[in-house]
Amino acid sequence: MLATLGKMAVSLILLLTALWGALALWYQLSGGTAAQAIGALLWGALGVASVVLWWTRGDVRVLLPYAAGFILLLLWWSLITPKQQRVWADDVARNVTGTVTGNLVTLDNVRNFDWRSDDDYTVKWEQRSYDLDELRTVDTALSYWTGPYIAHTLISFGFADGRFLTFSIEIRKEKGESFSAIGGFFKHFEMSLIAADERDILRVRTNARGEDMHLYRVMMPKAAMRSLFLAYLDEAQALKAKPQFYNTLTANCTTIVFEMVRRIVPGLPFDYRLMASGYLDRYLFDVKGLVPGQSFQQLREGGHVTARARAANDDADFSHAIRRGMPGYDEAGFPKLQMPRQ
Repeated sequence: MLATLGKMAVSLILLLTALWGALALWYQLSGGTAAQAIGALLWGALGVASVVLWWTRGDVRVLLPYAAGFILLLLWWSLITPKQQRVWADDVARNVTGTVTGNLVTLDNVRNFDWRSDDDYTVKWEQRSYDLDELRTVDTALSYWTGPYIAHTLISFGFADGRFLTFSIEIRKEKGESFSAIGGFFKHFEMSLIAADERDILRVRTNARGEDMHLYRVMMPKAAMRSLFLAYLDEAQALKAKPQFYNTLTANCTTIVFEMVRRIVPGLPFDYRLMASGYLDRYLFDVKGLVPGQSFQQLREGGHVTARARAANDDADFSHAIRRGMPGYDEAGFPKLQMPRQ
């Protein structure tokens, strides 16, 4: 009985490696769709046939060709590296970079597109400067595009002069590509770090792509806000020096932000809601990271900005318009609660 159970367990592992290999070939094999399909089917067939032969003949040596092929597959996989130069989609064609001089941060490649629809827009990249002593707020935006379980996480910094700058870790699509959660497990996308005006990066999601957005004021001391802002610049510098692959599970828009924040606020617990990013707001509430004195439902309803964003589509003061009456902001959209320096 134990021997049979062990054999069943090994067979399951072999079939899972066959599935992994088939998907790896589908997403990474060169030569076009036909070559990818043929490669994936042949590899899957080899895995299944090897398991069937093992059970029918009872000789473990029938697995040797599959084992040798899997070693070669892993070697090929290890040689696939991310690239800086591809024909990128316009909205991720540039990664943000920055320099810091004292309190002054100068950013290159800040995106400020004017979106009329998801495929009709005016391209505009800018250089902008920000005084870190003037940092006043940090907000988390969760943009829902595929049901309640998964949301895209964006972090927005507000300054005393009324400007907001949003950072977003995204897949770096090539022209004609679209997001694939499965492809994100198989080195299908490089990673991009976008810094953008809110009227670009929030408005495109609510108004052009039809996503549903919730915005939350995150209660962080000014020193922590500053550290988080600089952590994004460190991430930008790392991507400039060496490109990285996006990974749906381990290196995505939420997990990378969590790792940056945990370096600033040690002891933050790891939680399944960092994977199911649609529930990140509940996690932030549980660790007391949101505006105090209100229930989670009040914060969620008060930060539901989709309708406000659509109504403010042509408003030059988009950022304050979507924050009017939001928890942590007054009726004009300006912050009510001032954070201590430490």
